[in-house]
Amino acid sequence: MRNAKTYDIGTERSVGETNKMIRNTYMLLSMTLVFSAVTAGISMAMNPPFIVYLASVIGSFIMLFILNKKQNSAAALPMVFAFTGMMGFGLGPLLNHYLGLPNGADIVMTAMGMTAITFLGLSAFVLSSKKDFSFMGGFLSAGIMVALIAMVALFVLPMFGVDIGMAHLALSALVVLLMCGFILYDTSNIVNGHYTNYIMATVSLYLNIYNLFVHLMSLLGFMNDD
Repeated sequence: MRNAKTYDIGTERSVGETNKMIRNTYMLLSMTLVFSAVTAGISMAMNPPFIVYLASVIGSFIMLFILNKKQNSAAALPMVFAFTGMMGFGLGPLLNHYLGLPNGADIVMTAMGMTAITFLGLSAFVLSSKKDFSFMGGFLSAGIMVALIAMVALFVLPMFGVDIGMAHLALSALVVLLMCGFILYDTSNIVNGHYTNYIMATVSLYLNIYNLFVHLMSLLGFMNDD
């Protein structure tokens, strides 16, 4: 009887910790998305050159490395807002680019709506079913490596006069699929207790949403191109 009771108490504590993890993660995610939207709006008003977007992408890799080292320190929380604020500010030139296209506002709003529906739908599925998608980790990691190599190639090949129009479309489609997979994977890891740090869980979900939105805009922009 004592062993059974100990097991019940441990299970109750585990469920409580998991619920707290979920609550903290989604609360922080909501705040960072709002903050990112604010910095994106400021960036759009300032209208900086497109290189600011590229700089934010490069800077994000550096910030991720630092965040990973500081995830359990008091500095982690302000660093998350610095990271998402930087990403939002870098998004400004990209949004201005799409808004300058024919039907640009429709492209941006459609991509935003599709991102929200996809994220909420996939998250709700995992939260309700509690299905474990951790088995997808190896496949998703391999996919990201392919996507990173493709991004480098798409940056270099135009220097040699290679037409990469359709390759951009294929890359965006790949990233959209990968981000859908990562939403399932990361949400599953939060729900099933594989993630124990809500700071890094928030960053993971934020990046899924960010990249999904950016590459949905790319796909819609390509489809809009006559």
